[in-house]
Amino acid sequence: MADNIVYINTDEGLKRVMNNKKLFSTLLSKFKNDTNLEKIEAAIGEADMESAKNAAHTLKGLVANLSLTELFKQVQELELQLKAGEFNAAQFELVKNTHAQTLIEVDKVIAQYA
Repeated sequence: MADNIVYINTDEGLKRVMNNKKLFSTLLSKFKNDTNLEKIEAAIGEADMESAKNAAHTLKGLVANLSLTELFKQVQELELQLKAGEFNAAQFELVKNTHAQTLIEVDKVIAQYA
């Protein structure tokens, strides 16, 4: 596992891409441009819980495939709440904060593996 990386299971992520560090780095770079978090926020602002739920589901799958473990846990919880017709602002803030921390670590992993 990369030094000081706690939000990403780099060992698992590398296994998913057959230990191809360049590919893993490329996929993480593409993740940085993902807009699903913004889509969730916009949908919530418009009280469109169906769109928020769909964007959360998409984000959950993306972060699962990249082994972004802590963000996966938080987005999964948000998606469960949205599926139940609930919105918890504290959970959404946790998702946003975890997303920001994950992006910091994504940059570290990209720098190490690129």
